Order: sequence, then structure tokens, then C-alpha cells
Amino acid sequence: MKPEQLVRDDLEGKAQEVRSPDREAEQVHRARRRRKVRSLGVAGIVAAVVAAGVAVSLGVNGGDTHGRHASAHPTPDVVARPDQSPPRELIAAGKVAVSAYYTGRAEKRSNGDGVVTFEWSLLNAATGRYEKTDWAWLDVAPGMKTAAVLERDLPVKRIGLLNLATGKVERWVKVDKGVGGVQFSPDGKRLVATAYGLNPDGLFKEASYRLNDKTVPGPKPSRTGFYVIDVASGRADFTERPPKKNDRGFITGGGRQDLSWSRDGKLLWEPWRNKAGKVFYSVDGKEVPVPKLEANLGHPGAVLSPDRKLVTGEFAGQNGQIVSEVLDAKTGKRAALVPGQQLLAWADDDWLIAWRCDPEQCSPGKGEFRNQLILVSLDGKSVTPLSGFRKADLHYSDRWTPVLTER
Repeated sequence: MKPEQLVRDDLEGKAQEVRSPDREAEQVHRARRRRKVRSLGVAGIVAAVVAAGVAVSLGVNGGDTHGRHASAHPTPDVVARPDQSPPRELIAAGKVAVSAYYTGRAEKRSNGDGVVTFEWSLLNAATGRYEKTDWAWLDVAPGMKTAAVLERDLPVKRIGLLNLATGKVERWVKVDKGVGGVQFSPDGKRLVATAYGLNPDGLFKEASYRLNDKTVPGPKPSRTGFYVIDVASGRADFTERPPKKNDRGFITGGGRQDLSWSRDGKLLWEPWRNKAGKVFYSVDGKEVPVPKLEANLGHPGAVLSPDRKLVTGEFAGQNGQIVSEVLDAKTGKRAALVPGQQLLAWADDDWLIAWRCDPEQCSPGKGEFRNQLILVSLDGKSVTPLSGFRKADLHYSDRWTPVLTER
């Protein structure tokens, strides 16, 4: 995912993004957008928020995988819960684990406004179990020892650094401007905290629009800038960076417009309608050219393999296949086709974590949303279920979205 992008992705018609080892995220939030709306009639917004895939049935390998044949490599260490959805106990494979997961729903307010609220379940490192929390937003640092947490009623003026083993906040970082989203840098030493004037997940009557022949409250862009925070010292440096306007002078996207770290942790970025799907900024807020590697990766949610030779592509199923592409990171050419609707993370150089719907029931309009987390080999010959199946209903309010983190 990350959930940073939840509502924004929905409104822009983008796929949800889940945060992964190279810190792409989400974006479900940077994947971030997902869930159901009953009372508000904004099911389309939250549904797009929740959606993770299209549909299809197992596929075949295709392309040059740089001489790597995953089935010849040992399966990485796996902790699977194929009978649990949502999971109650730790799920992990290779370098990554599900550090948290969340669900979301839109709630109606008495004045005609509304808000998309997220319920987070966070791993208790001491027990290996996921526990529901009351945090409004969070991110887990690489190594899975610390989470950055935000309290309810966003935006808020302090960020908690929570110990995953004790479940307690060890330190608060106070800021002058309210923040609504946080993300750790790839090395875990810094945080970017995006500041807002309004709740980034708020739905406002004065921003109403037509959806399915109904008038529903909508999001309002209110980003004011961002803090770059040194985790060790707590120093927080603010940079003004309001929502970016397109060449016609309009603000695109929804209320949540969180900034994310680049793969190397040197730059920040947000989704944009260009070839790279992103616009980049220096840590002091200056817009900079798209880095060469990023320009070749194809789409914002692409995830690099640990050796940086391959990158996840998009859904590529035809004639009933449920497969996604793996691409050569330098050339952008197809290196493999692997089972799955959406490739989320690399367990190691030869194994991927993905969403896949039930091959026996997967058909458009029927079972494409009944999907589970799987571990799949790069050659497509080995598939290991990691979780149970999510309910086959895109609009199900308890549809869970994982946060994948380096362990």
C-alpha cells in the first residue's frame, strides 16, 4: 500500500498501492485508498480505496529472468496463515512481513460532512499477534521495532514513536503545524510528516459532487507542506509545499496528498500525471527532475528487487490468465510472468508476495475480489498461500489491506 494515497488514488482512478520493502508504498496509502461507504453514498471513493486487483486464472512464466530460476533456489523463511483473513498472527516471507493492516469506511457527520476513517491492526512484536489500535494513521520502520503513530482527529500536532514490543509510545515529537500522514525513510532514520489545514480524509458538504446520480460530500485539498524529522534527535524541519497545480491551474487529486520517500531516501515524491507517474522534490521542497531509474520503472507502485535488476510490473492477464509482469529494471522489457493480480513486494531476489484471486472462482464480476496473499517464485512454478481469502466483495467494510515492511 502505504494508506497514504487511499482517497487520492480512488479519485484519480489509480490502483491502490501497498507499502513495501523499498518503501514504495502504499500509497494505499501510497496505497493507500480503500473502503466502503454505506450511509454517505460514496462507496465508489472508498471502494476504489480498497480495490487491489482485476481478475483472472494461473499463468505461465515468460521472458528472460537474468538466468535466475527461482524453483532451483530454496524457499525463503515463511510464516503463513492460510486459514486467517484478516490475519490474527504474524505473516512473513523472506525479507518482509505484514507489520500492520487496516480497514476503512466512510462515516456520516451530522452537518452533512463525513470522513473516511481507518482502523489499524498493528503487530505486537512480543506476542507475534496483530492487535487493533485507535491510531488514526501510522507507519512501521524497517526492522519492525518502531512505529510512527498519529492520534485521532487529524491533523494533529504531535507524532508518537511507539515500541512494537511493548505497545507503548516511548517519545512524542511535537510540531507547530498539524500533520495527517507519516512515512519512514528507507533506512528508518528520518520521517516525512505531511501537514494539512483540514483532515486529509475528510468529506465536505461544500465540496459535494455527483456520484451514481447522488450528491455526496467530497474531499478538499488542504496540504500546507511537510516536516522532515530526524528520528534520533526529534528535530523537525518544516517546508511549505501546498498542493501542486496542473498546467491549467487546477489542483488534482483528493484531500490526502502525502509525500513519500524515493527508493534511495534522497528525495521525496507524490503521484503525478506524467510518464513516471511521480513528481520529485528535494528534502527542502524544490521540484527536481525525475531520476533516470524512476523514469524507466513504468508506474508509481513498481517495486525493485533487492539486487535492483528486476521490477514489478502491472497486471498482464489475457484469455482468463491471472498473471502480472516482472520487468527488467534497466530496459523495461518483460522478464517474467508470474501468478497474481498485483505484485506487492520481494521476499528476496527470486520470490514475490502478491495478491491472487481463487483460480477456481476467479471471473470478472464474480470472484475476482476473493483474493489472498501468496508467495510466488519468479519462474511461476511455486505458489504458497500466506493468508486466507478476503471476502469476494469490493465494498465489504472489513476488507483488509496489509502494510509490508522489511524485518
